[in-house]
Amino acid sequence: MIGYTLRRAGMTLLVLLAVSVLVFLMSHLTPGDPATIMLGENASRADVLRLRHELGLDRPLPVQYGRYLLNVLRGDLGRSIRSGRPVAGEIWERFPPTLQLTLAATAVAVAAGVLLGALAATSRNRAVEALLMSASLMGISMPSFWLGLLLILLFGLVLHWLPIAGGSGWRALVLPAVTLAAQAAAVLARLTRASLLEVLPSDYVRTARAKGVASRRVLFHHALRNALIPVVTVIGLQFGGLLGGAVIVESVFARSGLGRFAVGAIQARDFPLIQGIVVFAAAVYALVNLSVDVLYLALDPRISYD
Repeated sequence: MIGYTLRRAGMTLLVLLAVSVLVFLMSHLTPGDPATIMLGENASRADVLRLRHELGLDRPLPVQYGRYLLNVLRGDLGRSIRSGRPVAGEIWERFPPTLQLTLAATAVAVAAGVLLGALAATSRNRAVEALLMSASLMGISMPSFWLGLLLILLFGLVLHWLPIAGGSGWRALVLPAVTLAAQAAAVLARLTRASLLEVLPSDYVRTARAKGVASRRVLFHHALRNALIPVVTVIGLQFGGLLGGAVIVESVFARSGLGRFAVGAIQARDFPLIQGIVVFAAAVYALVNLSVDVLYLALDPRISYD
């Protein structure tokens, strides 16, 4: 298991290296000059050239990337063009609200998806199963921004149950978390149902039932545990999707967070900040997937990594 973890960690580092190369190239191919943005359109050409030299923008791209990579390895993501502050500090200030939203949405998606998928797989009423799967298909198809607007209209403007913008505390987190979790919950529900339908006819499930084990214990202790292995894989992938989807949800609900901050950085063409946010998000996503791979052994000891 240790050898497998080290191999996966090495692959994760290679993925992050590739991400840093792509982000660096894309930011430099985007129209707009950081020096001109910092000094303004009315700056003289001499001032722009001087600042480009100070920032190292007049050097060849490989030299610029090598310098950028060395700084990243030291934890230095550069300085924001707009504020002049360190990018790492800007990210750490705004990441907690986004992480809170992503974790809340992941919890909602896992709970709702696994529960509805298990109910659909074990339901003897085809109408109930069809209704649950239709609801999951609707959840996959509906865009997050549209669902968010519907929830704002119903629970905020009509019923006045929950706050619709900004705010703090768990009540302000409900609508954004449900909006962000809807598509992931629908995917997990369909996957859980399909996985359970494969596991339920297994011999060990029939044996447990023949011994008189309660149906609920058979489902949750025997069948669901083995059915969750592919579900856990998708949860890791969905976490990255939820982290990226926070950009839209934070904008709809006017929440301060890393996603909304990234939109502002793109609009301002703040290249160091854009690079830092993308690399940071990719690192979080890669670490989550690495953790999911190692978690397989806890779910099924039969899996061997050697």
